[in-house]
Amino acid sequence: MADKALYTFERSDALMDRARRAVPSGIYGHQSPALLTPGSYPSFLARGEGCRIWDVDGNEYIDFMCSYGPIVLGHRHPRVEEVVRKQLGQADCQNLPGEAWVELAELLAEITPWAGWVAFAKNGSDVTTWSLAVARAYTGRDKVIMAADAYHGIGAWCTPGKAGITPSEKADILTFVYNDLNDLRRVVAENRGAVAGVILTPFRHEAFHNSEMPNPGFLQGVRKICDEEGLVFILDDVRAGFRLNLNGSGEYFGFQPDITCYCKAIANGYPLAAGLGREELRAAAEVVFFTGSFWTAVTPMVAAKATIEVLRDEGGIAQMDAMGRRFREGLDQQARSLGLAITQSGPPAIPFMSFVNDAAFERNRLFCGECARRGVFLHPHHNWFLSAAHRERDIDEALVATEAGFKAVKSQFGG
Repeated sequence: MADKALYTFERSDALMDRARRAVPSGIYGHQSPALLTPGSYPSFLARGEGCRIWDVDGNEYIDFMCSYGPIVLGHRHPRVEEVVRKQLGQADCQNLPGEAWVELAELLAEITPWAGWVAFAKNGSDVTTWSLAVARAYTGRDKVIMAADAYHGIGAWCTPGKAGITPSEKADILTFVYNDLNDLRRVVAENRGAVAGVILTPFRHEAFHNSEMPNPGFLQGVRKICDEEGLVFILDDVRAGFRLNLNGSGEYFGFQPDITCYCKAIANGYPLAAGLGREELRAAAEVVFFTGSFWTAVTPMVAAKATIEVLRDEGGIAQMDAMGRRFREGLDQQARSLGLAITQSGPPAIPFMSFVNDAAFERNRLFCGECARRGVFLHPHHNWFLSAAHRERDIDEALVATEAGFKAVKSQFGG
């Protein structure tokens, strides 16, 4: 890994100048470099291998963002890439699905104890929005409850943005305070007979916030309320799916939803989303119009099948958990040794770290920027991700950079 003095971004900066002329904002959305630390990160990447990535200027990084979640096995995993090459030699996007459409659906239903059927799409927002339609078709009701300020995608009903969105597009969305069953009961009671379902992520993981784990019994309590009121319980497992439990994050937290939404890690970087539902929701799913010309493409489906098999055969989820714990322990020791107060939140495989009394994330931006200048790609506002490719040597190498990051924070801000 190059010394930080060699980390320059001439080509990346030139590409960004061109991008701003050709694309609104140059790079928009959550991958915008404006959300990182200016001057410490590139704007464009060139390649990846395992848990390492390289930018267009040749700088190398240990990757703790994993493409914001999709890379679960590591970049260019050989078993996944082999089935992809084989499939691309035959066809990808065609008039009709390929055999993998059936094989992957069967595999997903097989590993999910409660699921009776599967539907496919491309993006997480596709399946979260579709899940609301299925719940409404099943119950004949319009309203859906979500946790206040939760992130479920870019659909008009849930986008955190306001530009171009009318009040009517959010009119049937109700909110409650996450982890507060009494508040959920209040919202249900005030709208009894009008609520189709509840949609939740397995834990709270919004950007610009520490992650919030469910209180003991919370998700089970939501399940009970849904059963009592005839509501569809939707699990948005787009971000956490295949990092906590191969059978779904519901299994990790000890509950079973009625619909689960997957994307991100399902195909190790190839574009695919999936929605799984209970058998009793099959008729509702059949009448909801849901389609896309690229949704039947075969390559992502063979990649997903291989990804799930590799996670199962190679113990990938346990590996991510172990390396996440090693990283967390190292960060904790470094911060304590310098008298810095930090908060570590989220599961070990999907961690986040912030500084206490740093509401504006100034310390985080300095810390992550210093890490990036030393070849470790973290994010100052968004949760991080481990992949099954991370090994002890990668964690230990990353901790050399984080120690320098902590020292920079100590020097600039004190304790």
